[in-house]
Amino acid sequence: MPLPTRNVPWPPPYLKPALDDMRTWDTWWSGDPDRLEALYGAGGGGFGPDPKPIQYSTGVAGRIARWWWGTPTAPGERRTKLHVPIAGDLCGGSANLLFSEPPTLTVADEATQKRLDALVDEGMLATLQTAAEVGAALGGVYLRPVYDTDMADRPWLDAVHADRAVPEFRWGRLAAVTFWRIVHEEDGQVWRHLERHEPGVIEHGLYQGTKEKLGRPVPLEDHPATEGYAETVDDEGRIDTGFDGLDVSYIPNDASRRWRCDPVLKDLGRSDLDGVEPLMDALDETYASWMRDIRLGKGRIVVPDAYLQSNGPGRGASWNPDQEAFAGINMLARGDGAMLTVAQFAIRVQEHRDTAEDLVNQILRSAGYSGQTFGIGGDVAVTATESNAKERRSMTTRGRKILRTRPGLGNATHALLAVDQYVFGSKVVPQRPGIEFYDSVQEDPLSLANTADVLKRAQAASTETLVRMVHPEWNDTRVQAETKKILAETGQAVEDPMQAGLLP
Repeated sequence: MPLPTRNVPWPPPYLKPALDDMRTWDTWWSGDPDRLEALYGAGGGGFGPDPKPIQYSTGVAGRIARWWWGTPTAPGERRTKLHVPIAGDLCGGSANLLFSEPPTLTVADEATQKRLDALVDEGMLATLQTAAEVGAALGGVYLRPVYDTDMADRPWLDAVHADRAVPEFRWGRLAAVTFWRIVHEEDGQVWRHLERHEPGVIEHGLYQGTKEKLGRPVPLEDHPATEGYAETVDDEGRIDTGFDGLDVSYIPNDASRRWRCDPVLKDLGRSDLDGVEPLMDALDETYASWMRDIRLGKGRIVVPDAYLQSNGPGRGASWNPDQEAFAGINMLARGDGAMLTVAQFAIRVQEHRDTAEDLVNQILRSAGYSGQTFGIGGDVAVTATESNAKERRSMTTRGRKILRTRPGLGNATHALLAVDQYVFGSKVVPQRPGIEFYDSVQEDPLSLANTADVLKRAQAASTETLVRMVHPEWNDTRVQAETKKILAETGQAVEDPMQAGLLP
């Protein structure tokens, strides 16, 4: 299917439910209170100048306005709402679980392996960490190989956010995708660059339209953001990728729940924030209430008018609580009306702390993580076995995400090697690499050494097994080389004369 040739609505209307949800998750992930107020309508940001009547309606607008972030700020008062950026912590923690240690990518060809290592060293791990955080927030992320011969002599991987793509799935797999971006807005006109990926080719198009409509196609040369493509595309606006399959890979964060019955959206994946938005709203309300207690709990002294000192005509009067001697007051008037009154409200620290901790634990549990992963429970030193036991829920979630990440990352790396050979002429054999994810929690080296020593003295493990135990991140070649060195240094590599028949 080629790029659109007519003035159609953009983004396509069938993607609106997904894009609306992604907008909500993105707002929580960003941690911007102004965006939260605009999303839920507080202060008129979403539903008009007076949102209070809307809170009593029964429609979607009323349901959103009844959120705590949807309540308006009283006229004449400053905004005292406080936001706890736990959504960012969740998504960042998900990326750290997956890529705190770089995965090992291995291929059979030695020259290709050397080139692949060089491509990985060009910032691939940072890209994967960013992609994992974006995917955790929006429900999925796209990986594609890109290159610029003016910038580098090799390609690299790029992450595209799920809310800037129009995917086409077939049998649960990505068959084609159209990326889009706004390159210019002026006087109600919107210029969009569309980039459609199909197996073997990429098609580029520039459109001049409005915020709701795609508009008419215009030449790529008409805008500086796309004029560079005009020199590389053919007469049909296409570029060969040098890769037989689709060069774009989609990595869903998790299985979708809310769109499972939608034939178009069911393969988009699920955000870590899906379903915990009310809990995050309640957590913000709890902390705001806590801070309100602190503000109200500030000690205040109420004094009668007789205690105030005039600041001059038209300047009012003031009270200095640090003044030791007072002039002009002959005597204290009798009665409570002339006495000093101290106002000191209680600060409900324990109640707010317990509520906040319970909400945080519920948010983490609903998102599939253990509190230990995010530092809840103290920083007491424990072994890797104990840490994995406490973080079992997080480790299970990590394993589930690895199952969805490995195929997409393998295809993206395969396409990266193909582009490297096709564009830069490198002597590689494009192939799908083997991918190994290592434990995010590593055993203490001293503990591993003690375990290996006990096994060796008990003659319960070979030298190669012990090397693999102490160095789980090593590949077979490095393990075998280290094993040979150890056997040679300890004399175990020397052949037994009796076995060799050298002695009578």
